[in-house]
Amino acid sequence: MTESRPSSGTPAPSANEPQLPSRGNGRRRTVWIASTSLVVVAAVIVTLVLSLSGGSNSGPKAIRIGVTDASQPYWKTYTELAKKRLGLTVQIVSFSDYSQPNPALKEGQLDLNEFQHIQYLANYNVTAHDDLQPIGATAVYPLPLYSVKYHTPSALPNGAQVAIPNDAINEARGLLVLQSAGLLTLKAGGTAFSTTADIVTHKVGVTTLDASQTADALLNGSVAAAIVNNNYATSAKLSNSQAIFQDNPSSPSAAPYVNIFVARKADVNNPLYLKLAALYHDPAIENGVQAANGGTAVFRDVPPAELQSELATVEQQAAAAQQ
Repeated sequence: MTESRPSSGTPAPSANEPQLPSRGNGRRRTVWIASTSLVVVAAVIVTLVLSLSGGSNSGPKAIRIGVTDASQPYWKTYTELAKKRLGLTVQIVSFSDYSQPNPALKEGQLDLNEFQHIQYLANYNVTAHDDLQPIGATAVYPLPLYSVKYHTPSALPNGAQVAIPNDAINEARGLLVLQSAGLLTLKAGGTAFSTTADIVTHKVGVTTLDASQTADALLNGSVAAAIVNNNYATSAKLSNSQAIFQDNPSSPSAAPYVNIFVARKADVNNPLYLKLAALYHDPAIENGVQAANGGTAVFRDVPPAELQSELATVEQQAAAAQQ
């Protein structure tokens, strides 16, 4: 994912939350007692009806999973397979803002979410003082370096300008891509929170732009090459043949960018949740994911303990970056 930043803290009470009714003036005590009695009788009747009919909650509780791409057809396939293969009812909860699914999970409004990579979760946990944990890997989406004039990174002239996104998450990853391409080196080898201030040596100049502008800068000739996120590359009609380099999804530097299923810490060993995370790798779902992403997904199956270890490492980097 090309992700956003989470908010932190406990949300204030919503204006839409139920409020206790104020006591009316001039009501007589006998009326209040009679009204209360009627409510009690009605409650008893409702309880008896529900007990005889099996109750309104007699069916299996839906497991709520928060995502930011709920309109994609593969989520319908996912819920159908969860019911058929696992006997589980899954409700996909849609979010339009990346800052929402983690707080919603923390507050118990969700059981799981699937929308982020490890680096995003680490940044959220550190800034929000939370301890959400990954329980299953989904895929890595390589971050390409594009050029419309040059065919390899080594062909870029000395001093050529290269554009990268300027947001904290994609800037660091863009710099790691350029380092892997042999175009610069970073202090201590770089981290998931490196900035341009960490550049030690460089063959090319680095221009930081909003992620939505890097493709335009490339196409109008302002830069010789550019790191372009997948959605913006698609909009700009950049072809795969114009991608002259991308990070290796199997390399250690790509580990923070593995997308994940996330649970509350107390639920990391929940067998049903672990099965739901594994279900993502059913061929029917993976095929749907590839169709939705132009075949760019590189699926990863990483043990939960390994994901959690990687998260702890990246959280240390996030904390250090904030000092």
